Amino acid sequence: MAPTSNAVMGIDDDQRFALMKFRRSVKDVLKPEHNDHFLLRWLRARQWDPEAAEKMLRDSMKWREKWGIDTTLHTWQAPEVLEKHFPSGSTGFDKEGSPIIIVPFVGLDAWGMLHSVTRTDLIRMILRHLEHYLALGRKQASTHGSAALKVTVIFDLEGFNIRQYAWKPAAEMVFSLLQIYEANYPEILKACFLINAPKVFSLAFSVVKKFMHEYTISKIRIFGTDPKKYQPQILALIDKEFLPVHYGGTMVDENGDPKCSALIKPGGKVPKSYYSRNIQEEDSQHYTRVTVKTGEKHVVDLLCPDSESVLKWDVGVENHDIKFLIKKRDAEGNESVVHGPKKISEGPADVGVMPVTGPATYSVVFDNKSSYLRSKKIFYDVLISIPSRDLNMTDVPEDELADLKIAASSSNE
Repeated sequence: MAPTSNAVMGIDDDQRFALMKFRRSVKDVLKPEHNDHFLLRWLRARQWDPEAAEKMLRDSMKWREKWGIDTTLHTWQAPEVLEKHFPSGSTGFDKEGSPIIIVPFVGLDAWGMLHSVTRTDLIRMILRHLEHYLALGRKQASTHGSAALKVTVIFDLEGFNIRQYAWKPAAEMVFSLLQIYEANYPEILKACFLINAPKVFSLAFSVVKKFMHEYTISKIRIFGTDPKKYQPQILALIDKEFLPVHYGGTMVDENGDPKCSALIKPGGKVPKSYYSRNIQEEDSQHYTRVTVKTGEKHVVDLLCPDSESVLKWDVGVENHDIKFLIKKRDAEGNESVVHGPKKISEGPADVGVMPVTGPATYSVVFDNKSSYLRSKKIFYDVLISIPSRDLNMTDVPEDELADLKIAASSSNE
């Protein structure tokens, strides 16, 4: 039997009254597994406002119906490329009985995936995994208590490639996922460890965290490559026998693999034989090419009119190296360096993103003033965009969007 409000500890009388009011208002949509711990997630996400929580829950129920979360998702057949190359798995449960989710991020080939399947298919795959772990948590809660209802996640960011996520289809997928997660899965995260994070990841995270609720951000812990810093934190929640040797535990899989690849699918590069979508994107990169003469610099000024904007750059030099930096000049004329200076050398382009605020002018600077002998040939693609305006972020499956378009065109005939 689901626990009643009397089983919920740590809330005051006003909060208990809000819970009672909320429970009455949504009783027509509640399922047997929707106990008071479930209801509290929505109340807390809406600062204990029963009316706002009711709207959030009802909107989420409609969303679940659109995606077939409680009907067709569990029988959905994922495309072969997702079954073979989607990296994720579990090694069991943490000390409080919560499911452990481990994602080896280096194996997530977003470029290859989104050339092979629809964004809806990839999101549906992630939702199926998440719903599976939440169902395990509900079973665990019957013996371990309400703490087991949340999940503990480890993202291994070794090999993180920001270029993949600066690509528009991948960025749209990430922001759509964040939108879906925050609207439909409030307060399910016990802890999220982002380990082996390269320095460039902080730039990407500074952009995406603007789309996260404070609760989610409070549960995320970011670590670099030093195991001495992240292993004690992880082991405080997960017993060694449920943590792969690779992450500081004692667990190996049936093949003796310290990464437990039999339990945690490593993913990997998607073969081009699967590619069927976004093919035109591959050759659509258009760089501006300029020669910066000795002792000079080249400046690209970008106007940022909006406070919720993102500056994205993809820059490089064809020969030798050049100093690169980004400056900000606000409406009062105050100027500051917001990125760099750094040296970029010939080879792979330097790709990055950062949140920017306006009204202001951002100047992307290629500085060759210290070179007295060589001119430098540079190439760049820089822009300021507003994700909520410029990206196609939707929580509606693409097949339903297609149906809506057909219905709309039919009604206009």
